[in-house]
Amino acid sequence: MREVAVYGAYGHTGRFVVAELRARGYRPVLTGRDAEKLKALAATEDGLEVRPAAVDDAAALDVALAGTVAVVNCAGPFAETAAPVIEAALRAGIPYVDVAAEIEANVDTIARYADRAREAGTVVVPAMAFYGGLGDLLVTAALGDRTDADEVHVAYGLNSWHPTAGTRVAGAVSRRRREGRRVRYSGGRLEYRDDAAPTLTWPFPEPVGAREVIGEFSMADIVTVPSHLAVPEVRTYMTVEAARDIASPDTPTPSAADEQGRSDQTFLVDVLVRRDGVEHRATARGRDIYAVTAPLAVEAVDRILTGRTRATGVATAGRVFDAPDFLRALSEHLTVELND
Repeated sequence: MREVAVYGAYGHTGRFVVAELRARGYRPVLTGRDAEKLKALAATEDGLEVRPAAVDDAAALDVALAGTVAVVNCAGPFAETAAPVIEAALRAGIPYVDVAAEIEANVDTIARYADRAREAGTVVVPAMAFYGGLGDLLVTAALGDRTDADEVHVAYGLNSWHPTAGTRVAGAVSRRRREGRRVRYSGGRLEYRDDAAPTLTWPFPEPVGAREVIGEFSMADIVTVPSHLAVPEVRTYMTVEAARDIASPDTPTPSAADEQGRSDQTFLVDVLVRRDGVEHRATARGRDIYAVTAPLAVEAVDRILTGRTRATGVATAGRVFDAPDFLRALSEHLTVELND
């Protein structure tokens, strides 16, 4: 049985990834910074090995990845963990996948490791998660064989957003890096702005319908999509209710509502791509943004290990995978519609 290291295995998303790997026939190796939390997780996961490793301990990271065929990094903030774990993956000669939603961390990964990963003949996939990966797949699938567009819009219809502790910490790191400014992708580049984001109405498909959203509520899609598609404008939007949840320090963490540990949160991701006056659309519906990240990341690992990739080096989901086929493979977790 092939072993896949999960860095940050004891975190909220990490636990979903561990469960999904086991369901897919892999043996997860539990690793991360907190030895006690790893041991506590191992007590509930029969037969799994624990390998603690701090990000500033290269030797421990090498031991953590020894004998594994891939690593999934679930430990934020990725501004601190991505580079050390990627370095360890390159030394081990194995592919790296992470679930980073941090815009600047994903920019760093693409800039720092594009050449080295390509030269090593390995694959590094950042943002292989609900934010960044799913939107990139939907946009790429909506465009078909086309590799350019005039505008890309990704609207997130979340009925709520109860953030994990990791989401809170990662958000704080991003805000510090931006010095409190917001960011958007316009004119073919990232722009940092001091003005307030606009509020507008987005026409989600039924049963969600028209909803108030925060415009330019930028997520990792503004990095993943233009990393491989020629598009000068990429905008993401968030329902007002979810934006209020994530902004409030009093919003609780997710709570399990079924036997799989998923919350009762639902989502609808609505993608609109404009190209030469023609609109292309794609939508995805599902439950629990953290839980659905696990099949996205594990499907990515499985495709890399079985040679179903289109690129080496650092590559986001839409570039490295066959987007429509990837989305079809997630039919147990997502309902996807493509309307060309």
